[in-house]
Amino acid sequence: QVQLVESGGGLVQAGGSLRLSCTGSGSTLDDYTLGWFRQAPGKQREGVSCITRTSFRLWNLASVKGRFTISRDNAKNTLYLQMNSLKPEDTAMYYCAAASSGGDYSCSGGVGFDYWGQGTQVTVSS
Repeated sequence: QVQLVESGGGLVQAGGSLRLSCTGSGSTLDDYTLGWFRQAPGKQREGVSCITRTSFRLWNLASVKGRFTISRDNAKNTLYLQMNSLKPEDTAMYYCAAASSGGDYSCSGGVGFDYWGQGTQVTVSS
């Protein structure tokens, strides 16, 4: 059983930066594809970015390309999301999730991701 805990969210002005972290426990994250997802009030959850166990960046949401970078440190059992040039429309609850690498999953919507963190709030003021 994998437990995921996100941290690093907060309130930032437009144009600022935040770095989210997601630390796993209970099991190594080495064998999982990991992803960041977000959900704003009244909107559907959307995939932000996904990364394979070998750090291949599978997918990025078009609106964050060039601004957000996903990375992982398997030695630390941690996933990161560096967010630069933040915009008010990036305001959402951000979740990390893990999917079995051999499984069937979707980075765009999160279907097939077996384990989820509790989320960390990111608020970008204009």
